[in-house]
Amino acid sequence: MANARPQGGQDIMSVMGQFMKPKKTEITDKLRKEINKVVNKYIEQGVAELIPGVLFIDEVHMLDIECFTYLNRALESSLSPIVMFATNRGMCTIRGTDDISSAHGIPVDLLDRLLIIRTLPYSLEEINVIVGIRAKTENLILSQAALEQLANVGVKTSLRYAIQLLSPASILSKINGRDEITPEDVDDVCLLFYDAKSSAQILQESKLFIQ
Repeated sequence: MANARPQGGQDIMSVMGQFMKPKKTEITDKLRKEINKVVNKYIEQGVAELIPGVLFIDEVHMLDIECFTYLNRALESSLSPIVMFATNRGMCTIRGTDDISSAHGIPVDLLDRLLIIRTLPYSLEEINVIVGIRAKTENLILSQAALEQLANVGVKTSLRYAIQLLSPASILSKINGRDEITPEDVDDVCLLFYDAKSSAQILQESKLFIQ
């Protein structure tokens, strides 16, 4: 598919038939336009229906200015999918630039085209439920006290960190001859593994690390 060359066919089968060429080359702009032309024609005739897909891009602030330029242009197409961005950044420099800062690391012209969904941190009760579901999914036996302790850890640090503690806590409990994870196991793994905030704080306070 990635290497077909257009031959001027006007129906979808002749265009798609070019994908079967054994020779590998890059998809050309001409081929892409021909496919879009045929698809748009079928939609106008009522022969086909366009059902947009969903493109989910996590950590969108990691994209550079060239990627954002391409996305901005692609969103103008009638065949573009529904695009969802996710990021946890505030004001930061757009990658690929030296001094251009923007909210969430997204260029302003693209940001203006987005609907921004407000999100809130998980509550203690929600973290409790999520950790319990994850433990059940991984077939881990978790005492109620340990579950509540992990939920408190999640509130103080992050949900991801609390969930990541499940596996080492389970291993520790089995080493100690128990099938059930207890609060003592959670305490031990918290001492063994730092969360991101604690690690960053240690680096800031210590002068023993290479700058």
